[in-house]
Amino acid sequence: MNPLDIIDKYYTAGSPQWEILVEHSRAVADYAAEIIARHPELDVDAQFVYEAAMLHDIGICRTDAPSIFCTGTHHYICHGYLGSAMMQAENLPRHARVCERHTGAGLTVADIVERDLPLPHRDMLPETLEERIVCYADKFYSKSGDVTRRKTLDQAVASLAKHGSSQTERFMAMHRLLGI
Repeated sequence: MNPLDIIDKYYTAGSPQWEILVEHSRAVADYAAEIIARHPELDVDAQFVYEAAMLHDIGICRTDAPSIFCTGTHHYICHGYLGSAMMQAENLPRHARVCERHTGAGLTVADIVERDLPLPHRDMLPETLEERIVCYADKFYSKSGDVTRRKTLDQAVASLAKHGSSQTERFMAMHRLLGI
């Protein structure tokens, strides 16, 4: 499966929105591949991780995020579960799980309720190694500014810290698990 074929169903190739999504996703996929290469003992499905990294943010087109040329109707934080629905429609349930579970360092029902987030009330935590690798790698890249510039670990932690200590704790647990 070529992820760009799926992206092209929802985005106009070459548009600013497409460029941001694809450049960001390629950076995440490249970093995920680096992590996998460092740890062959993890026996990770590298092809799936590449595909999932390329598709993890596909739902941004359905959000209202003018700074990245998205003119949808939903709050940006909804892009994960919206992308999940899109991947379910493509009959890609494993990819759908990555879309839904990559936001922040994953979200619990308690996170959603406590922060009054406009999300379904269910746990959205990365569970498999593949889900964790994409979630982790994603935290090092922004979709604004230079989308290919990798953040430092401290910068990634700082961006999560704004959303509570549970986010940074889950992220650092992924960091330790992946032996980075």
